[in-house]
Amino acid sequence: MPPHPSSLVQKAREDLAGRLREIRKDAGISGRELAVRCGWSESKSSRIENAKTPPSDADIRAWCRACIAEDQAPDLIAANRQSAEAHVEWRRLQRTGLRRLQESTGDLYQQTKTFRVYVSDVIPGFLQTAGYASALLSSIAGFRGTPDDVSEAVAARMRRNKVLSKGGLRFSFVLEESVLRYRLCSAETMAAQLGHLLGAMDLQNVAVGIVPFAEQRTVWPMPTFTIFDDRRVHADTLDAASTLMQPSQVELYARAFERLSQQAVRGAAARALIADVLASLG
Repeated sequence: MPPHPSSLVQKAREDLAGRLREIRKDAGISGRELAVRCGWSESKSSRIENAKTPPSDADIRAWCRACIAEDQAPDLIAANRQSAEAHVEWRRLQRTGLRRLQESTGDLYQQTKTFRVYVSDVIPGFLQTAGYASALLSSIAGFRGTPDDVSEAVAARMRRNKVLSKGGLRFSFVLEESVLRYRLCSAETMAAQLGHLLGAMDLQNVAVGIVPFAEQRTVWPMPTFTIFDDRRVHADTLDAASTLMQPSQVELYARAFERLSQQAVRGAAARALIADVLASLG
């Protein structure tokens, strides 16, 4: 298996191989003994340990069972699956324009029942107006130098966001106050966006909390992330969207979301913050 073109994916594969090697060593057995216990060749053990051959889920279960470490199998299996999609480069998705990026998560959005979203930079995509989304995506397209299909991308985002009104789904948002104040569009567009946010707060399946600037922090501001049920996390950076699926990773982000949520104000206090920003827009 040649090295993956993405250095982060390759590193994920090597990390998995290293964890399997450590499990074998902790069990005090050789690669040959492991192969005997698993019923495969010694060379297969070596290829897996050196990230030359990607193990299957069954291989990982057999490896952990042979090393009396079956409790570690779920995390390792998730890591194995994650390495194939752990680092989806924005430029690969965007090279044919932004519409494809908006449509790439459609199935996932339809399959998820509970969304937990933390944002520290922009209004969450779920809650964006067409005007705000147009301004934001235009700036992204200009920065990236991607084909100009902003109108189509905005339309795709608005179609995707219909999931917000789908019965039986729950949405919990935690926003930093900075999200309300960053000016990414005209004052008129921002005023309309904040009004839309106030309206979304009336939806029964939507919970919005805002962490005020004045709040004494017990948890630091973090990059934006979304938790889909208890199955996976999308964590955004400037050049990539990382997909995290290991149970321990999902639990870590869920814990972070809970603590950030505890810092947030809601209801009348959150509305007062939004009203204050609206007033500052003139």
